[in-house]
Amino acid sequence: MATWNTRGLRGSTLEELINRTNEFYLEKNLALIQKIPTPITPLKIDKEHRHITLAYFEQKSTVDYIGVVQGIPVCFDAKECTSDTFALQNIHEHQVKFMGEFEKQGGISFLVLFFSVRNELFYLPYKDMMKFWNRAQEGGRKSFRYMELDQNYYLEPKNGLLVPYLDGLARDLESRD
Repeated sequence: MATWNTRGLRGSTLEELINRTNEFYLEKNLALIQKIPTPITPLKIDKEHRHITLAYFEQKSTVDYIGVVQGIPVCFDAKECTSDTFALQNIHEHQVKFMGEFEKQGGISFLVLFFSVRNELFYLPYKDMMKFWNRAQEGGRKSFRYMELDQNYYLEPKNGLLVPYLDGLARDLESRD
């Protein structure tokens, strides 16, 4: 049984920044993206402070976000990395499978990666994620390095948006044509 302790989830800054970005995109009629909640069953509740202190995950979640951008179905997951190396164990097999099935249905799947050591964000297209994933499955590196990322997918903060992932999506769509 996987358990969750609130002390381990204090750094939800990336999620909050993405949520704010999603609100901005919705206000501008650019996209409708929703955060997918992870179903949990509480084990301990701090009644005085009215919050859950220990819980277990009821089932495997798919991705963090799903929605539509100008008629294009999208799904993505947000991942944070504290060094220049991203361990592929942070991407779960059921997520890879879901993203693959989503792509087969004509949707676009990707990761938003935050390298906290550099304070940099990247859009990682599904095809690039799969290149790293397949390399690991074939006995190669079980991680990828910052320097292996396509620098064209660096997400430059602009117009008050700290996670402008639609810029990465636009580049991704161009590369698919």
